[in-house]
Amino acid sequence: MADESPLIRSLRAAVAAAPGDVPLRLHFAELLLSEGRNDEAVAEAAVALQHAPGDADARALMVRAMGMPPAPAPAPAESATGPTGSTGPTAPSAPTESAPDPKGPTERPERPEPTVGKAPAFDWDAAEQQVQDVVGPRFLEDPQAADGDGAAGDADAWDVDAPGAVRLADVGGMDEVKDRLEAAFLAPMRNPELRRLYGKSLRGGLLLYGPPGCGKTFIARAVAGELGANFLTVSLSDVLDMWIGASEKNIHDIFETARRQAPCVVFLDELDALGAKRSRTHHSGLRNVVNQLLTELDGIASGAGNEGVFVLAATNVPWDVDIALRRPGRLDRTLLVLPPDATARESILRYHLRERPIEAVDLGRLVKATEDFSGADLAHVCESAAEAALLDSARSGSVRLITTKDLLGAAKQIKPSTEPWFAAARNVAMFANEGGLYDDLLAHLKRKRKL
Repeated sequence: MADESPLIRSLRAAVAAAPGDVPLRLHFAELLLSEGRNDEAVAEAAVALQHAPGDADARALMVRAMGMPPAPAPAPAESATGPTGSTGPTAPSAPTESAPDPKGPTERPERPEPTVGKAPAFDWDAAEQQVQDVVGPRFLEDPQAADGDGAAGDADAWDVDAPGAVRLADVGGMDEVKDRLEAAFLAPMRNPELRRLYGKSLRGGLLLYGPPGCGKTFIARAVAGELGANFLTVSLSDVLDMWIGASEKNIHDIFETARRQAPCVVFLDELDALGAKRSRTHHSGLRNVVNQLLTELDGIASGAGNEGVFVLAATNVPWDVDIALRRPGRLDRTLLVLPPDATARESILRYHLRERPIEAVDLGRLVKATEDFSGADLAHVCESAAEAALLDSARSGSVRLITTKDLLGAAKQIKPSTEPWFAAARNVAMFANEGGLYDDLLAHLKRKRKL
């Protein structure tokens, strides 16, 4: 504060540097009280009592700072300075408190003893109510260590899903994606004898990219189901932390959990947020997250490596992912997940209409009218058609079934959400296709005559 004396500023800094030093804090409170700053003295005395609940000096100072009547003092058995074995009490001396030494005294000066009398006992409940808004909690709880400390607490900090029942057969259509997954990823994992013969380790990394809403997360769960592996989903909110070094520790703990639960699929959702290009990242904390992620992908932090840990990642903007994440040995295989084909669109439409009241819906016409629609777009078409039928039913007072006309009308009003993505990806495929990273995307654009 601007009006503080140099002595108060020095003692305030000393108390902040040694918060558990009760005598020093009480000396600081005495100085505040002598300058008429009773509220601050009360706060300091309350903190001292938190550290030493039975300290009589702290209680006496609290009484004086709050202007309460002093509690009766017991008759002393001997003088603090008298000879050993003395039986007569020494009369209390007059207050001789002098100005503290600016260099920082090591002992607290003597205080006058409270006057002996029949004053009422001090009401500590009332004092607690008065200072509860002045003194905050002494410690901040670590949510990850609430159930224990060290590795034992971290082991339960991340939810790992047991092997699910979802398989690639549950993914409608998308045969090209399934074939690529089988050839590049699943076949080596399913055949341990061939894997050992060809020296293939039980680990792998695959990057799924494509327009939003096209089923990348669902495909990742299906891959985990095919492998009979546990499934651990990781997003940016799971990793980032306000404390320095905590985000990197979260990354390490996630991979340690996956190694303990192997075989396990670690799914890094929105990889462009977790592993953004470090050259474009101005915040050192995010760069450190990428560095830690690279270390964990290599298995350097674990003596056993990443045996049995399969890393799948998904992103809508692979060109924003740090190139080091895509080097061989990490996320070295890339798979383009395109909007659902005709067979997949029919399956998705059937799924979203299965519990709605429909009447003679022509799925063939609807599938043709929804080309380039993502799975999320198709769900929106069904939702919009249901809203139209519900509104008519509310107005007429009788239930009207959802018809092909409702669905086609909704599809006509909704534009595919994949179009903006292909507009941006087109420039990347044409002018930034170093090393053939986006050959699949380029071939698709040529088939669709979008080049």
